[in-house]
Amino acid sequence: MKTCCYTPGMHIVGVDFTSAPRKAKPITVAHASLDGTVLSLERIDAFPDWPSYETWLAAPGTWLGAFDFPFGLSRELVEHLGWPMQWKALVDHCTILSREELRATFKAFCDARPAGNKFAHRMTDGPAGSSPSMKWVNPPVAYMFHEGARRLLAAGVTVHGLHAGDPGRIALEGYPGLVARMVTRASYKSDERAKQTPERRVARSAIVAALEDGTHPLGVRVVMKQALRRRLVADGTADWLDAVLCAVAAAWAARQPNYGMPPVMDPVEGWTAGAAHS
Repeated sequence: MKTCCYTPGMHIVGVDFTSAPRKAKPITVAHASLDGTVLSLERIDAFPDWPSYETWLAAPGTWLGAFDFPFGLSRELVEHLGWPMQWKALVDHCTILSREELRATFKAFCDARPAGNKFAHRMTDGPAGSSPSMKWVNPPVAYMFHEGARRLLAAGVTVHGLHAGDPGRIALEGYPGLVARMVTRASYKSDERAKQTPERRVARSAIVAALEDGTHPLGVRVVMKQALRRRLVADGTADWLDAVLCAVAAAWAARQPNYGMPPVMDPVEGWTAGAAHS
């Protein structure tokens, strides 16, 4: 697999994912071009259902993208369950399970463990500040893995460090919260309208300003039209902003050796772009 792919003007995508896309909560995909450390936003697409998203994902093209869902499961969990220890085989195995079967299996694992240590974590969860990928509520990232990983595999893309596919379409795991926290620890979004407060709008404004100035640890400077900037600040769900944050993570990764990932990635766990590693 490639260890670095940056070329001037390369196509970058950032994907804010949901395990249940619909008109009110579509999958949003930010498209941008990267020149040096300058990321120029071009558009944001919204896919309200699986067929439209799958059509885009499978289309020929050349891009590097960060996708907001966990690509793998904890090694501890997979070993305990006796599931396959390679990514493609693991994804194939999980694909044949229903959402209810997946939840029941993970719940049984948790129920057998002591309080305070219910969930099994991936190595990347600590530095990324992410929820364990087996968690099925608040947020339901287990379902995001269940729906997202299978579609990456079916679309034939390269999942860096985990699966060799089309070398022109390269997927990295992203987490917009990781990038946002590099600017502010304040909460910046909610899907509940009553919780879309002025304070969260202020936090979104601070994040967008830092992205435009490049004054954050990833050092990527985002250029966008004012109409798009206003939308990113105004949208209380931050779905569009999260897609842009994923694009920033992908842009940073494009210029790093091995995309900023560990030299050897666990073949069942994966790693989050932008998360520190030793």
